[in-house]
Amino acid sequence: MDIIDAWVAACLLPLAIVAVLSGIDDLILDMSVAWGRLRRRRPEAGPGLCPEKRMAVFVPLWQEHDVITRMLRHNLSAIRYSNYDVFVGCYPNDSLTLEAVREIEALTPNIHLTIVPHDGPTSKADCLNWIYQAMLAHEEACGSRFELVVTHDAEDVIHPEGLSWINYYLRSHDMVQIPVLPLPTPGHRLTHGVYCDEFAEFQTKDVPARRMLGGFLPSNGVGTGYSRRALEALASAAANRLFDPECLTEDYDCGIRLHRLGFRQYFIPIQFLEGQPVATREYFPRRFRQAVRQRTRWVTGIALQGWERHGWRGGLGVVYWFWRDRKGLLGNPLSLLANLVSVYGMATLAWAAATGRPWGLAGAVLAGATGWLLAVALISQGWRILVRMVCSGRIYGWGYAAGVPARVVWANWMNAIATALAVVRYTRARLGRRSHAWLKTEHTYPALETASRRQVLPLARIDPAGVRRETARALPLHVVERWKVLPCRINEGRLLLATPQEPPPGADAELSRFTSLQICFQIVSPEDFERLLGAAAVQVR
Repeated sequence: MDIIDAWVAACLLPLAIVAVLSGIDDLILDMSVAWGRLRRRRPEAGPGLCPEKRMAVFVPLWQEHDVITRMLRHNLSAIRYSNYDVFVGCYPNDSLTLEAVREIEALTPNIHLTIVPHDGPTSKADCLNWIYQAMLAHEEACGSRFELVVTHDAEDVIHPEGLSWINYYLRSHDMVQIPVLPLPTPGHRLTHGVYCDEFAEFQTKDVPARRMLGGFLPSNGVGTGYSRRALEALASAAANRLFDPECLTEDYDCGIRLHRLGFRQYFIPIQFLEGQPVATREYFPRRFRQAVRQRTRWVTGIALQGWERHGWRGGLGVVYWFWRDRKGLLGNPLSLLANLVSVYGMATLAWAAATGRPWGLAGAVLAGATGWLLAVALISQGWRILVRMVCSGRIYGWGYAAGVPARVVWANWMNAIATALAVVRYTRARLGRRSHAWLKTEHTYPALETASRRQVLPLARIDPAGVRRETARALPLHVVERWKVLPCRINEGRLLLATPQEPPPGADAELSRFTSLQICFQIVSPEDFERLLGAAAVQVR
C-alpha cells in the first residue's frame, strides 16, 4: 500500500499541470466561440429559392446489405431536392450487397450501381475513387455534367433540406460540411451517449472555432459537399485520385489538402427547423468493442497518419489545430490515469477521515502546497464537463445532459484503449511495411416510425412514355382509379405500382386479388401521377 501511495503521490502534480494546460487550451476555444456569437448580428440564412445544381451523391459500401435498402428508400422519399443522382459503390465479392443495390436500382432511375474492379475490402477512399470514375463514365455516356458531389454512408439519415443547404453554400465555397449528429438513444446506453456528447460539443464549439482561428476544416466523411472544380484539383494533384487509398481517415486528409490548395471551406452552424437540427443523423456504435474499433481507426488516421503525411507544416492556425487533433495521443491515456488517481486519492482521504488515521503521502500532497494547483485542475475539468453538458443539452435535452459526467469517465476508458491499440497497430504496419486495413464499423439503420408510410417508400419520377401497354393492363382500370395506384413496371415477379399517397392498411392484400405478382409501391408526386394515369387510361381503352 505504501508503494501505491507513493506512486500516486508522484503522479498528482504532473497530472495537475497537464490538466491545467489542457484546460487553458480548451478555454481559448470557448472564448473564441463566445466572442464569435456576440459579434454575429443575425443567424445564418437558409437556402431559400437557390437554383438547384446537378448533384451526385457518393455512397461507398462493404457488407452493408442489412441497411442499404432502407437507407436509400427512406432518403429518396425524404429529400426535398430533385436534381441529384446516387452512385453506390460495391465490391464484386460482396454478393449480398450487390443484390440489394441491384434490386432498388431496377426500381429507381436515379440510383446507379458502381462495381469496384477488384475484390474488397480495400479502403473507403479507394471505393470513393472508383465511384468518381463511374460518375465520369456516366457523364460521358449521357452527355451531362454534375456540378456538385456529396459523400454519405450506408447508415445516414439525410435531413430533407440537407442537399439544398449544401447546394446553397457551395455557391461561394468549394467544400461545405453540414453538421453530423448521432440519433438519440436511452440514457443508459453509455457508449452511444459518448458519441452524442462529443459530436454535440465538437460541432457546436470546435469546428466553428477552426474557421475563426484560421484552421482547416476536416470533413466528417458524410454530409460533405464539394464543388466540381475542387474535386478536379484534387484529382489533378494526385494522379486522378480524389482520396488517398492508404489513408484510414480520407475525409480528414482531404480537408487538409483542399485547405493547402487554397479552396474555401465552410461549416454550416447547427440550426433548427421544426424543432430538429438540420444535420445528417445516424447511429454510432452502441457496444464498447465496436466503439473502440472505430476510435482506433480515427486515432490512426487523424493523429498518426496525419502526423506522418503532413507533419507540422503550415501557418500558426494550421499548426495549432494539428496540436489539437494529435494531443489525444498523450491526453487520452493520461485522462484515464487521472481518473484512477483521483478515485484513489478521494478514497484515501475518505478512509483517513472515517478512521482518524494519517492521510498518507497522496493525501499529504493534496493538502500541501501543491493543493491549489490541483484545485485549479479540478475546477478546469468541472468547467469542461459543464460546457459539454450545455452543448449536449442543446441537442438532446437537459435530462440527457445530466448523464454527461458519467459518460465522460466512460469515454476516457474507450479513448485510452483505442489510442493504445492505434499506436501498436500503426507501429506493426510501419515495421512490416504493410498497408492499414479498413477497420469497418457495423452499421444499424433506424426503424423510422412516421405518421405516413410515404417516409419509407422510394420517391422517383416515372416517364409516362416508359409505361408499356401490357403493364398498364395488369390491373383493371376501376381498381387503378379506386386505389389511386398505377402499374408501371414488372420485374422478377414484382409488380411496381406508382401512387401519390400512403397505401391504406390492407391495400397489398386487396390488390393481390387481381394479380399473382408481388405488390411493390412507388411514391410519385400528385402531378406525375395524374400524367401517368392519363396516359395509362388512353392505353387501356
